[in-house]
Amino acid sequence: MEAEFPKVLRHRTAIARAALSMPVRQALQDGVVRPDTSVLDFGSGRGGDVARLRAMGVEARGWDPYFDPDVAATPSNAVLLVYVLNVIEDDAERTETLRRAWTLADQVLVVSTRLSWERRKVTGVPLADGTMTSRRTFQRLFSPGELRALVERTTKAGTAAGAPGVVYAFKSETERLRFLARRTTGVVEWLGGEDETSALAAVIDYFERRGRLPAVEEYPEHLLPLLRHVRQAELRRMVVEGAAAERVELGRARTLLDTLLFLGVSVFSGRPRMNDLPLGVQLDVRACFSSYREACARADRLLLKLRDDSYVRGAMRNSVGKLTPTALYVHRRAVERMPVVLRLYEHCGAVAAGRPEGWDVLKLNHSGRQVAWSSYPTFDSEPHPRLAWSYAVSMSTLDAQFSSYEERENRPLLHRKEEFLAYDDEAAPKYRRLTAQEVRAGLYERPEIIGLERGWQAELARCGVELRGHRLVKSRAD
Repeated sequence: MEAEFPKVLRHRTAIARAALSMPVRQALQDGVVRPDTSVLDFGSGRGGDVARLRAMGVEARGWDPYFDPDVAATPSNAVLLVYVLNVIEDDAERTETLRRAWTLADQVLVVSTRLSWERRKVTGVPLADGTMTSRRTFQRLFSPGELRALVERTTKAGTAAGAPGVVYAFKSETERLRFLARRTTGVVEWLGGEDETSALAAVIDYFERRGRLPAVEEYPEHLLPLLRHVRQAELRRMVVEGAAAERVELGRARTLLDTLLFLGVSVFSGRPRMNDLPLGVQLDVRACFSSYREACARADRLLLKLRDDSYVRGAMRNSVGKLTPTALYVHRRAVERMPVVLRLYEHCGAVAAGRPEGWDVLKLNHSGRQVAWSSYPTFDSEPHPRLAWSYAVSMSTLDAQFSSYEERENRPLLHRKEEFLAYDDEAAPKYRRLTAQEVRAGLYERPEIIGLERGWQAELARCGVELRGHRLVKSRAD
């Protein structure tokens, strides 16, 4: 017997958007939706995302059972299922909606829902596995792990998290690997070119940054016509002679580490074949390793080291960042300077549960394998920035927890900001000068109380000093 529910007015959850929704913006940033991608917004509501995608030149259309029921929901490269599953009160219908959207996706399905840490924002009475509000709308909140499990169970596909509450399900291993390559090795940005000389300079720049010459297929369209009169052998000679050997070697070292990072992350759905790798990764493997087998073996050894607490702690001792008895803290500007095993640690958490927007400081636990991204919005502008929020992922259970601190009266704050950065960060000297002033003033004599706002203010008062920007001065007499 089917469950009977009170009449829920689902269309009332649709909002008029002033900008792209977060999941669609993330899909664009991650390259799973591109200008040449056809897009179907399945459950498009009032059509805000569709209108904005069209304005960007993307071939997009929307289907919605209430607002656009007559639009044909036909297959597209990318199908968006954005904040739809959470408003469906019937679990069976929820799964069927997900399954139907999956059948319409030729390349990728983008699924997003509201998350369990928004529970305080949803008030009403219990209904099925969620809440019915006073407006007769329904909300079923998901944890990031629940959402990913639902998508994997329904689609039987390889998945990855784009952000907390955003899951990509890929129709082919090729598409999944392209996504992982963009996440781990990045997208190469070419210099512009207006003539043969500037085009040659762009190729030299690529060679120095990547540590290998580009294949013809990798050249951007604007450069190829400028170099059409140069024979390949001559072009190669000019590029090699024009490049700085030390920069090429540094570029090759970075590419080698990025390739190991990619191979380490990609193995979680099974080791890909060499021919399935994106072209750029295939060329990186050939340039940096004697064989694909060697590259995979080194990536596997890296994964094994990630499970070794003593090795991880050793890597942390040799890393940029602030090391405490329990964890390593690194500002986002310095993350790429961490040892590759720690970068793999962070990427595994990001692919499993999503890397949030707007984070500033990364935290990696010594043991227990927990990754956390924290937001200190005023890190550079305030001498002791306050914590806004933190998003933590357990690597053993893949459970994620979001904690907000913005409404707390006594918030955590940071000291010794230079320790979170690389030593040569341009802002570090200013922060080191401030720390030296604070040490001389006696502000760090009671470290157990200065980690929170009230304790810090008490110590400033005790020492008779105050902060003016990143300078410490004596307090003015009353």
